[in-house]
Amino acid sequence: MADATHGPASFWTQADALLRKNLTFQKRNLRTNIRLIIFPFFLCLLLVLIQSLVNKELDKPSNRCGCTCVDTNGDGQCEEKCGIEYSTLDQVGTCPIPHPPEWPPLLQIPAQRYRAVRTDFISYSDLSDESCKTTGSCPVTMLLTGNNQTLGLGVAANMFARRPLNVNSSDILFSLANYPLGSQSKTQFSSFLEPAFFSNLPVYYVQSQCAPNSEFPVSLQIGSAAFQQDVSCVPGLQLWRNSSSEINDELYKGYRKGNKERKINEILAAYDFLNSNANNFNVSIWYNSTYKNDSGNQPLGLTRVPRSVNLISNAYLQFLLGPSVQMLFEFVKEMPKPETKLRLDFSSLLGPLFFSWVIFQLFPVVLTSLVYEKQQRLRIMMKMHGLGDWPYWMISYAYFLLISSIYMLCFVIFGSLIGLKFFTLNDYSIQFVFYFIYINLQVSAAFLVADLFSNVKTTTVVGYMMVFGSGLLGGFLFQFFLQDTSFPRAGIIAMELYPGFSLYRGLYEFAQYSFTGNYMGTDGMRWKDLNDSKNGMREVLIIMLVQWLVLLGVAYYADQVASSGRNPLYFLWKHQNKPSTSFRKPSFQKQGSKVFVEMEKLDVVQEREKVEQLLQESSTGHAIICDDLKKVYPGRDGNPEKFAVRGLSLALPQGECFGMLGPNGAGKTSFINMMIGLIKPSSGAAYVQGLDIRTDMNQIYTSMGVCPQHDLLWERLTGREHLLFYGRLKNLKGAALNQAVEESLRSVNLFHGGVADKQAGKYSGGMKRRLSVAISLIGDPKVVYMDEPSTGLDPASRKMLWNVVKRAKQNRAIILTTHSMEEAEHLCDRLGIFVDGSLQCVGNPKELKARYGGSYVFTMTTISNHEEEVENLVRHLSPNANKIYQISGTQKFELPKQEIIISEVFKAVENAKSRFTVHAWGLADTTLEDVFIKVARGAQEFNVLS
Repeated sequence: MADATHGPASFWTQADALLRKNLTFQKRNLRTNIRLIIFPFFLCLLLVLIQSLVNKELDKPSNRCGCTCVDTNGDGQCEEKCGIEYSTLDQVGTCPIPHPPEWPPLLQIPAQRYRAVRTDFISYSDLSDESCKTTGSCPVTMLLTGNNQTLGLGVAANMFARRPLNVNSSDILFSLANYPLGSQSKTQFSSFLEPAFFSNLPVYYVQSQCAPNSEFPVSLQIGSAAFQQDVSCVPGLQLWRNSSSEINDELYKGYRKGNKERKINEILAAYDFLNSNANNFNVSIWYNSTYKNDSGNQPLGLTRVPRSVNLISNAYLQFLLGPSVQMLFEFVKEMPKPETKLRLDFSSLLGPLFFSWVIFQLFPVVLTSLVYEKQQRLRIMMKMHGLGDWPYWMISYAYFLLISSIYMLCFVIFGSLIGLKFFTLNDYSIQFVFYFIYINLQVSAAFLVADLFSNVKTTTVVGYMMVFGSGLLGGFLFQFFLQDTSFPRAGIIAMELYPGFSLYRGLYEFAQYSFTGNYMGTDGMRWKDLNDSKNGMREVLIIMLVQWLVLLGVAYYADQVASSGRNPLYFLWKHQNKPSTSFRKPSFQKQGSKVFVEMEKLDVVQEREKVEQLLQESSTGHAIICDDLKKVYPGRDGNPEKFAVRGLSLALPQGECFGMLGPNGAGKTSFINMMIGLIKPSSGAAYVQGLDIRTDMNQIYTSMGVCPQHDLLWERLTGREHLLFYGRLKNLKGAALNQAVEESLRSVNLFHGGVADKQAGKYSGGMKRRLSVAISLIGDPKVVYMDEPSTGLDPASRKMLWNVVKRAKQNRAIILTTHSMEEAEHLCDRLGIFVDGSLQCVGNPKELKARYGGSYVFTMTTISNHEEEVENLVRHLSPNANKIYQISGTQKFELPKQEIIISEVFKAVENAKSRFTVHAWGLADTTLEDVFIKVARGAQEFNVLS
């Protein structure tokens, strides 16, 4: 492996390594990216298709201004003429109207069945009896109050004065303006056609008392259509109330709530004269808004309000100056308009729902990518090889922001090219600011939410539920609150704190302006429109901007707590994270009798004393020192605490390979996880190159290599790309990087046959294992941890891997865990047998076999009839022999070495062959496996007894 001679990688080197890896990974996901982009393209094309079908229907002659052929010169040659006079009522809306018609102003008259009467919940005795609804004779009620009742009633008396109806047939509408007219019909988007005169509902004129036979017809001519409308009298009932609170109470009790079973009492209007007198006119007006129409940008339901104002103003003048004085309100009419086409912009109607899905679907994409790295433990793998938090955050954030920006740019460009008014009418600079702030908010939210999940499948389901749920809730709930002018603005702002509703509100505002602009032939949203109090885009931009900055900070803080295992108040103790300059002797307390049992084992005692001595020195050549390291997992579901590591003390010099042996569950992996920073020790300390694992892991990572128990690889990256990435994190550059990668691939037999450039997801288990070993050794790390590195390898690959490790240990410390005794004996300078969280013995393989293997193993196979003779033979050779195995004529015995002379064994076997048949026999020295079994079994039996 090539050496890294430039020290730890700089911030920008780490950032460059991660960016290159991410771009390579993104290139491999080309098909996924194409499918992602197809979704908005499909929705846009679907909207265009719907729009074209609707436009085709709207372009039919029945929906255009009417035309006919007119003989203008009397020569029999006709000329096509178009206009209102040739149109039906369905066509006039598209015609040019240079001189809109004039209509008399109207009041909103309650329908007969809704007019105010005396009921059990409105018990004023001056109201009409409820029986009038049966006869159809209920008057319309007007309520009055004020500080001066005499003045109030005097003024009100002039509002509905009884005088004969005098209609001029040559100018019917103008003569009708002299009377307080009203209708129970709904208002329209345009007052070019007043619906009161073109419906089956009557038009009323209000008087104090109605004369018999007061109904008469009125004939109207609009374009080519003739209409006849009935105008009838309705009595007006004026009632005094003591205060405005009484009026409010009566209005509230009579309010239409939509409950069909509830009785409804509507009034015509109400007036509070306040402090009015002969020199001061000050009035508050309640008006009937049952059929208020707030569609579009103008509340056209208010077109009937001016008549209420004129009515009381005219009555006040007559009260002061006499009945001959009149402030005549002649007419209301629309502004002139050019010829228009009937259009219905579906991109604006469906845009808020569809486009919120399009944009919000980036959220689960970013979220699952982050959770994937978390689930596969790739984030911690990168960190263990030297990638700092700041480079990771900066590049990951910029990477997802870049992807989101390209996605949104393609979306807007495509929507504009195919002509969707949602994009083409609204100012592109406003769209850019809105989308840019939102995608930043979305990426920040994804980083925060990623801390709550650890499984990609669960994350995907939850993410897409949020996408479609937010769109549907926005379209079928939130939009109704936006359109309800009575809903508190504070409630709207509170709902917009959820990013999905902020997105929907912004898209809704774009849609409203593009729809109106397309319908009216004007521009969409411009920057000056943000000053409009009814435009919510400004508050949405402010909310999203603040949320973006807050969520980004909270997400980074949560990541430091959740992913890095820091204390939630870590920022209060920054001084603890300073690099160590020398060993620090921690205080530790011996616990339990098992520590004293360990102290009785001479090799373990010597190792502990060596650690104690090294800790007193200011510097040492030892790469790793563990001092009374403990890990205790808390009890759950009624189970007791689990002691994974019990007071481990160990010292490893540079250039040594230390092997950890032990049965499953002995605590080896917990020890490795503490040393590589995956988990925190419960007590004790460990130092790597003089740095404390409790506080200095970020510095330790720069000189550490890890081969984890399970391969942590990106399935879409090749073996070469993995090594290039981790090599860059170790500060390898240029030719040195390429040389190191090539040597690493050759050393683990992944260079030839195109294997190096095959994606890791297509590797076999053995190939992945070899790649993990190569990753742990690239860049010349000073300390390497290998957790069962040869698992799943064939014999040839295992031998090759052993050669790699033997070469690598020359200038670094290696801790290796394994279940292969052959591997341990071949690679390790020293071994430690770990049982039930405790180190049972320490030494090189020969020492351990000499210390724990003081016996030979004698094996003989005969027929079953001679088993007793074989046992007598063994007892004769060694009275203290111990039978350890017997099955079908094969027996195995342990013979103490001090009782055995090997030549005597051979003689005894030759003698036995002359007396009975011996199929096979053997005499073997103790193996490392025997030592392991003996130590492990002895320790476990002791633990059971204790």
